[in-house]
Amino acid sequence: MLDILILNGSYAFALWLRFDFRFGNIPWGYLQNWLTFIPVASGILLVIFILCKMYHFVWHLIGFNDLIRITLSSVLANIAYIAGSIILNWRQPAAVYLMGLMLSTALLVVMRYGCRVLEMLHRMANEGERTGIPTMLIGGGEAGRQLILENNRNYAMEMDIRCIIDDNPSKRGSFVEGKEIVGNRNDIPRFVKQYEVERIVVAMPSADAKMKKNVLDICKDTGCELKILPGIYQMITGAVSLKALRDVSVEDLLGRDVIHVDNGNVFRKITGKVVMVTGGGGSIGSELCRQVAAHAPKELIILDIYENNAYDIQQELKRKYPGLRLTVLIASVRDACRTDQIFETYHPQVVFHAAAHKHVPLMEDSPNEAIKNNVFGTLITGQAAIRYGTEKFILISTDKAVNPTNIMGASKRVCEMVIQYLNHKSSGTNFAAVRFGNVLGSNGSVIPLFKKQIENGGPVTVTHPDIIRYFMTIPEAVSLVLQAYAYAQGGEIFVLDMGEPVKIDDLARNMIRLSGFTPDVDIQVVYTGLRPGEKLYEEMLMGEEGLQRTVNKLIYIGKPIDFDYTLFEKQLVQLREFSSINAEQTRGLVAEILQSSCEGSGAKLCGG
Repeated sequence: MLDILILNGSYAFALWLRFDFRFGNIPWGYLQNWLTFIPVASGILLVIFILCKMYHFVWHLIGFNDLIRITLSSVLANIAYIAGSIILNWRQPAAVYLMGLMLSTALLVVMRYGCRVLEMLHRMANEGERTGIPTMLIGGGEAGRQLILENNRNYAMEMDIRCIIDDNPSKRGSFVEGKEIVGNRNDIPRFVKQYEVERIVVAMPSADAKMKKNVLDICKDTGCELKILPGIYQMITGAVSLKALRDVSVEDLLGRDVIHVDNGNVFRKITGKVVMVTGGGGSIGSELCRQVAAHAPKELIILDIYENNAYDIQQELKRKYPGLRLTVLIASVRDACRTDQIFETYHPQVVFHAAAHKHVPLMEDSPNEAIKNNVFGTLITGQAAIRYGTEKFILISTDKAVNPTNIMGASKRVCEMVIQYLNHKSSGTNFAAVRFGNVLGSNGSVIPLFKKQIENGGPVTVTHPDIIRYFMTIPEAVSLVLQAYAYAQGGEIFVLDMGEPVKIDDLARNMIRLSGFTPDVDIQVVYTGLRPGEKLYEEMLMGEEGLQRTVNKLIYIGKPIDFDYTLFEKQLVQLREFSSINAEQTRGLVAEILQSSCEGSGAKLCGG
């Protein structure tokens, strides 16, 4: 009704204006034409507006694109009005048509946009009444704008956005939805104090990891609560919202982008295969099981000695993939008879061998157990794989196998030698190893330890202020394992270029700050000294000779180092005997095995 009133009333006003603001001056013919045309004009307007979906707007959410459509639809309705009056010979003066078009278009637009304007005026009038957390927004782009809009629309939200930080110098002094861009990242500490900011929201979804780390390094020293918008996909999917904000995680402070690997071709090779994952209840093993289960293997066999872990992943996969043919077995890879029985029953075509003891300090106290489980568990499982026709066998190794100084790392280096030895003996099974650094969030890793210590009020224990490590995420680790399966031809050691190492002391202090505390004030950082067998600096993963790139430029293949396989067989027999009797003899023989494998090769894998 308002549309009809505006359209016809605008042309009546235009007539009145055309004839000097006096209805008495309007010729009866023009007035009669206007009155006669009202029903036709109203019908034309309604048809056009219905076709243009002008009655489908949520008025108080109208945006710029909606404004354009309203304007174009109004102009089209006016053109139809003018054309209809001319065709039906109910003409008006040209000036009336021009003034009526402009006036009615303006009023039709203003009427619809008025709700939005009133809402904005109401918000501005009540701006001082916001009681949310004083907030600084970092990022004056579209993501920041959308967050401000959502925050403004919902007064139940807890953010009182007081200023914006953006590195673009041309934006300084500009306003985004009424909020001023006050400076760049170097100004963050100053404006945190000036605006009494308690929360900082980082809305830079397209920024790379190094840029985000630099900004977060500045922010964490302010003592403010930190929130971050996860990534560019949020912009693509339209999920830029306050609900998408999350706490800053340790991964954000690593300073490199997460490595994404296209495993589509890998999964096609797994589909329809019988796949076994030893140690399938662990951090890496369970993630391998999830990814394999999602791509239709003929059967997935999970083997683990720890029943609680195995039970957890079994229930998860049953719930997610009810059609999956899943077998979960409780067994030790050290038990040759049980392992042989399992391979004879299920004939796995692909084996991911993740079963191992991995904790450095514990293995220093129990070196024989490290050898029994890691070395001979790998040997027993690999020999069964050869006997029962497994196509590929992938060992999960570690960067601690490079120039090892502890029994855990040394045992994993011997495992790599076992893989090379078995590959030499086998004509049908391809063996390969995958080597990577510390895995963020894995069971027993430093991150969960620091979290527990912080939750308990400290202290947070770091072995040495200068100790550094390479880190990767669980998905990155699993991607590397799957790529190794695809690339493996036999005997290779696959390694990942993991970027720059991370200082553990910095990691601990950053976690304390991210938890809202001040290091050495609220929570103490205590240095406990290097543990037995622990290195201050891990060797560079890329330190081996003969490394070659794969199709993925961040994944390399280490050239196998030749050693005397006959001597190695004899050493394994002796090592099995020693590992059941004497820890010191075991240590000595492991060192001898590594030394003999390195003589004349110049390789950096000999052990300390």
